[in-house]
Amino acid sequence: MTITHLVTHSGGFHADELLSTVVLGRLFPEARLVRSRDAGWITPGAGRIIYDVGRVYDPEARVFDHHQKPVPLREDGQPYSSFGLIWQHYGRDYLRACEVPEADIEDIHQSFDRSFVLPVDLMDNGALEPSVAGPLAGMTLPVLLETLKPVFDARGEDADDRAFAEALPVARAFVEAAIRGKAAKRRAEALVMQAIAAAGAGRVLELPMGMPFRSAIEKAGADHLLFVVHPRGDDWAMTTIRKSGDSFESRADLPAAWAGLTDAALETASGVTGARFCHNARFIAVAATREAVLAMADLAVAAAIETESVG
Repeated sequence: MTITHLVTHSGGFHADELLSTVVLGRLFPEARLVRSRDAGWITPGAGRIIYDVGRVYDPEARVFDHHQKPVPLREDGQPYSSFGLIWQHYGRDYLRACEVPEADIEDIHQSFDRSFVLPVDLMDNGALEPSVAGPLAGMTLPVLLETLKPVFDARGEDADDRAFAEALPVARAFVEAAIRGKAAKRRAEALVMQAIAAAGAGRVLELPMGMPFRSAIEKAGADHLLFVVHPRGDDWAMTTIRKSGDSFESRADLPAAWAGLTDAALETASGVTGARFCHNARFIAVAATREAVLAMADLAVAAAIETESVG
């Protein structure tokens, strides 16, 4: 059946129906968006998908609301919002429309659900307080999207509809960027695994370009690796490897004597011709050539091993 209308409620909006519209709009670009609470629109009908309104969750009738009792729940008991319901039923097709390789569809579908969709669902249902983000509470995506609603004294007959239309490309940009990032991470993982095999027992991982690497290192169990080097434009970069995704602490820092130095000063401190820069926080250094960055990496490994043995 051809989908001709995407129907959600009128008035103010939240992140869940806005993000649902992003997914459905990609799959059914010719469908007309209708924002209404009129019974004639929010009743199941041929060619329409109804979401965040309708007081029922009925996939066969293509109605995806979560405001009724009982609230639709995931297998683990956590509540769905309309976004979660739409993602559950249409997310895989959305990923295919984004040209995600079929072999990666299920992994990315689940990953995006956990990291992106679920927090929106929980906040929309009041099961997660924005305050858990601490000082960044006002910077969460659901909160930011809702700031795009009209202010209280900028009202008009179509103010909410115009604001929704203006917010839609903003929401779309975040969804598409997240999907691109997850797909790229899968591609990077394959490259990093090859590089880990090539590194063997060495402490330095050489990559063909800058890319996400920590998750692949963890998956491979390559605990011996301390630093990563890769070309970066006209020069080469060396970075540390963080101990975990929620910590800035590295497995090993670059030598303290290099901190904050550049060019000639860094060449003198390191003894490496072509050394160009070391961040003051000692998590990244830059060299002019591959030979120079590998020489710096060898020195950094030796210093780290010495520090570890002393400690």
